[in-house]
Formats: sequence, C-alpha cells, structure tokens
Amino acid sequence: MSLDIEAGDKLAVVGENGAGKSTLMNVLYGLYSPDAGTVQIRGEKVALRSPADALARGIGMVHQHFTLVPTLTVAENVVLGKEPRQGWRLDTARAEAEVAATCKKLGFALNPAQRVDGLSVGSQQKAEIVKALHRGVTTLILDEPTAVLTPQEAEAFFEVVDALAKAGNAVVLISHKLKEVLAFAHRVVVMRRGKKVLEVAAAATTAGELAEAMLGNAPVPPRPSDEKHPAGAAVMTFENVHAPGLKDISLELRAGEILGVAGVDGNGQRELAEVVTGLRRWTSGTVKLHGVVLPAWNAARARQNGVAHIPEDRLRRALVAELSEEENLALGRHTQPPFAKGPFIDFAGRRTNAERMLVEHDVRPPEPTLHAGALSGGNQQKLVVGRELEGKPKVLVAVQPTRGLDLGAVAAVQNKIRAARNAGCAVLLISLDLDEVLQLADRVVVMYGGKLNGEFLAQQCDAKQLGQRMLGAA
Repeated sequence: MSLDIEAGDKLAVVGENGAGKSTLMNVLYGLYSPDAGTVQIRGEKVALRSPADALARGIGMVHQHFTLVPTLTVAENVVLGKEPRQGWRLDTARAEAEVAATCKKLGFALNPAQRVDGLSVGSQQKAEIVKALHRGVTTLILDEPTAVLTPQEAEAFFEVVDALAKAGNAVVLISHKLKEVLAFAHRVVVMRRGKKVLEVAAAATTAGELAEAMLGNAPVPPRPSDEKHPAGAAVMTFENVHAPGLKDISLELRAGEILGVAGVDGNGQRELAEVVTGLRRWTSGTVKLHGVVLPAWNAARARQNGVAHIPEDRLRRALVAELSEEENLALGRHTQPPFAKGPFIDFAGRRTNAERMLVEHDVRPPEPTLHAGALSGGNQQKLVVGRELEGKPKVLVAVQPTRGLDLGAVAAVQNKIRAARNAGCAVLLISLDLDEVLQLADRVVVMYGGKLNGEFLAQQCDAKQLGQRMLGAA
C-alpha cells in the first residue's frame, strides 16, 4: 500500500468493510506498526510508535470506535494529555471555556462539564471530533465522522473541515457515504482486500464507478419488491408513558409494520428504545404486550417475549469484544439449542451454527474463534444484526442499524429488516439518517424534547415538514 497525502489535500479513502482503510490510518496515527515499508513526514522517515508521536507531528484522528474515557467529562477528555493547569492541578474552568469555544466554532451543542458516559452515541461522536480539532493538528484523519450526525450537523462540520484544508491542512476522510465523498474530496482512493485498486480525482468519477471498484465482482443485493403488507394487530402499545427522558408517549408497534422514528440526536430516541427493550423503566403510563398490561418489564423478559435489539452502541450494548465471534453469536439464546444441550454447552452445534451464520451474514473474516473486538466496525455490526434476526423476533428495535456499513452491507441489512417486517415482525426503526427512515418505514413519528411531535404515513411524508418538526418549529 502506497499513498501520498499533501498539504491542503482533501483525500477520501473508501472500500468495503474490512478492506483495510482504518488499519492503514491507524499505522499513520501510531496505533499499529507496519511489518514492512516506510512512513515519511515532510520527506523524513519516521517511526510512529504511539498516538503521542503522531500528535507531536501534527497528526490527529477521529476514530470510528470511540477512544473517550467514560468517567471523565467532555472537557477532560478533550484536553487529556494537554491539560491547562493551575499550579499542579487541572484548571477546570479554563479547560471548559476553551472546549466550549471549540464546540461553538463547530456548531456542536455539547456541555463541556457533562460526563461522557451520559452522552448518546451521536454526542460522543461530536466529542471525538472536538478532541481532534481542539489540538490544532495539521493532518486530520476522519474515520466515519458523520455516521451518527444529522445532515445539518454534518454540513456544518464539513464547512469547518473545508476551512482547515483551505488553510493548508491535510484532511483524510474514510466514509461509506459516496455522495459525501464526492462532495468533499479532491482525490479518492479505493481499497479492496487490503490493496489500493483505484486512485482518481473526485471530479473525474461517479458514485457508480466508485461502488464498482469497491465491490469488484460482488453484486449489491437487489432490493426486494416493495410490496406492502397490511399492518397486523398491535404487538406493543404505549399509553401516556413517562420515563426519564420521555414524556407522554403514546404509540403502537404493529405486526408486519416498520415504525420509523425521526429526530435530531438527543431528543428521546435512545430512551424510547431502552423502554421497549427493558433497559429503562417507565415511571407512569401503561404498556401492553398483545393487549395485556405489563406490570413490569426488563431485558430478560423482553428477550423471552421475542424482543430483539440492534443497539446504537454495539461495543457497549451488543458485543463482548473479548469473546469470539462464535460466542457472541450465541448470546441471548446460549441456553437453547443449537447452542446448548440441557445444562451443557453444545460446542459442535454452536460451531456449526456459527460457521453458517458468518457466511450468511457476510461477516469477514468468517473465523468463529476470532475475538469480536478484532473485527472492523462494519463487520461487528453485521454480526449483531445477524444474531438478532436469527431468532425470528416478534419485535425488532433497530437503532442506527446500518451505521458504518458499506454499500453492499447496507442493502443486505435493509433487505433483512424488510423481510422481518414481511414475516410479521413489528419493527421500531430509529435512525439519524432521514433518508433511511423514509426509505424503510411504513409509518413515521417525529421526536422532539422527549415527546412525539407528529405522526405520518411514510409515503405522504414531506422531508421539509419533518425537518421542521425535528427542530420543534412545527
């Protein structure tokens, strides 16, 4: 792999999940050491042994997998390693003021004094971006920086990044969003299975040509016919439900229907998903399952009653990074066949099932004994999606289900969600990508300030009207 990055460059690196994009950039950021070859900065051969070495040379990186310390505040995370001090102590007031100024410059509504473990995934992504830009780097690597940002936030972010490039800084963007790539980059490099297969000026190519180079001979799964099935009976019903972060929620999840939730990040979407999946208790109101009032609800009961969950934070809520692919695929049904025989693990059955699922859901590499933490973000997501859909759920809560996936994987996951709907599953789809919500949903509700702010049939939705309701303007 050979690559030149120039001052003022806006370079995009694209490819399928597992193509080597993040690995290559982790070499430049000092997280990985190359087995062979050289890295040169301004003509000087260097050995980058750690991110500290890279930062000292002006190289910063916004990671797809967050590198924040959960128990520290936003400001403490941003200044970590370069702290303003008052004597021997951290000057907290100064740190928060400086970070607030950077947030304002980026147009991000973050509270510098808030602990990171209380933030949504979208807000954690913003904190990662602030951390990189706050340090004044001259080469900025962005690994899927807009995966959980709204279109408005992404647009404002790229305006700042564009200004950085015009000032002579180099920016490298890793993204699966080809429209975003073509709108932003000067040059595009396509990687496939660890090698560079194409380098082209952005103005001289198209999204179709890039997709063809990324996929090689692998076709994008065709979208199934959008044959509409009438929604069935309500599987879960919420009547005037209140919970921490939610106010007066009334809605139905119906069999054979996808209910899409639109909203700017932080307006109660995560809390709604947690109530449905038993991770958050409601404080008042009524929740019914198949018409029967639930006196209480927790994650175990939700699982037992056929509720599957694709969470927004796969590493925190869906996977155990230290366990193998095979073990992660069994989680949630590990006491049942084919994963168990009575009280004992069925090792042969678990292995056979894992080998089948890894191939069916295109997890790369399909190695049952490999730790899940060693997979790329997109392949981790495919593993989670495959596991959750394998149990033929009655209710599927899908939060950012295609986050970090390449074109082929996005199409495959969306097709699987449609197939679950067509098989009678009630799907609650929560996505910050409004296009995805409108493409998949049968019915759409908008959330603002922890409340529902409108309900529409998807085919009758107007994106501008939805945008206004998402901002509380209607």
